[in-house]
Amino acid sequence: MSPTAATEAALLLEARPTRPAPGPATDLRERSVRALRRAAPALFAYAAVRTFVLLVFGVWAHKEGHGIWPALATDWDSKWYLGIADHGYERALGTKYDANNLAFFPLYPCLVKALAVVTPGSRATVGLILAAVCSFFAAWGIFAVGDRLYGRRVGVLLTFLWACYPVGIVQWMGYTESLFTAFVAWSLYAVLTGRWIWAGTLAALSGLTRPTGVALAAAVGLCGLPALRRHFLWRVLAGALLAPLGWLGYVGWVGLRLGRWDGYFAVQRLWRNELDGGLETLRTFRSLLAYDSTPELFLVMVTVTLLASVVLYALSLGDRQPLPLLIFTGVLLAIVLGSGGVYFSRARFLVPAFPLLLPLALVLARASRRVLVLGVTGAALGAAYCGGYMLLVWPSAP
Repeated sequence: MSPTAATEAALLLEARPTRPAPGPATDLRERSVRALRRAAPALFAYAAVRTFVLLVFGVWAHKEGHGIWPALATDWDSKWYLGIADHGYERALGTKYDANNLAFFPLYPCLVKALAVVTPGSRATVGLILAAVCSFFAAWGIFAVGDRLYGRRVGVLLTFLWACYPVGIVQWMGYTESLFTAFVAWSLYAVLTGRWIWAGTLAALSGLTRPTGVALAAAVGLCGLPALRRHFLWRVLAGALLAPLGWLGYVGWVGLRLGRWDGYFAVQRLWRNELDGGLETLRTFRSLLAYDSTPELFLVMVTVTLLASVVLYALSLGDRQPLPLLIFTGVLLAIVLGSGGVYFSRARFLVPAFPLLLPLALVLARASRRVLVLGVTGAALGAAYCGGYMLLVWPSAP
């Protein structure tokens, strides 16, 4: 090559636009896009089930002359959260049963209040949209856990089964279940993948969302101990220490607000929600199953859900699920079954316990096509009927 040609080639190379080296933000974006594409079938299945349930509920509500909007956005616990967003928390304990809003944790109403400032529509609208959006993040996290442990097929089925949970309609209501489940799913995934700071941070946020955030804090903290014994890493220690801070922070704040160290537990006693070792649960089981000749269908559904959850936890132990999942679901079950509070809401309290559905997802993944179709169809129809019955026939809170 002549010197002139070499010079021209060098100039052309210099003039050619160079592609910048990918940075951390670019890598994160590309990984997120790939993960979202992999989760797309699960998210589609989730959206299909929830849309079907909502359509059935809408038709049923129209025939009954019942308003759809109040049932989803402003009734029962939704009203409490909106009241907190509007007026804040009580400053005194009081003596009236079932009346102190300090029993409700602050993150969800604070998010509703903050988002309502910068978005159009009422706070009820914001709360409902927030819950629906969080439900998709929860579904994505549930898929990620199932996919990592058993593969994509099981991940999709696990997400589908969570969508078909008997009281799963609360996932698209002005409630905290979707937000809490999103924190749970991604925190457990972070533990499984060794991202301890993320695990602890998400666990702390869950502790600001629901009282059962203590179950996730236990899972992250207790699983960090064996890792620290094998090899000390500051990230593991930091994650374990972060995990309970949200729950402890709110409980401590309530104590300071009421001027007594047991302030939060005093509020729970006003709601008749105390741990009694499961005595009230057993009494209710016996009353419904042995003595009540015509038990309320919704209470039967709650009872069947609780008993099935115990069986599924035993199967999860037999399958030797990872320790973080077993600790979380075990502690959550102990709280729900061991509480002496209201009985009819306990199926809803188990909505975040998606690892309990892994044994069913594994069975469906190995089933024949005919069994799979029957199982999928039955689960979707059951979810639609149970959701409609809970909101339109059952006269009390979900």
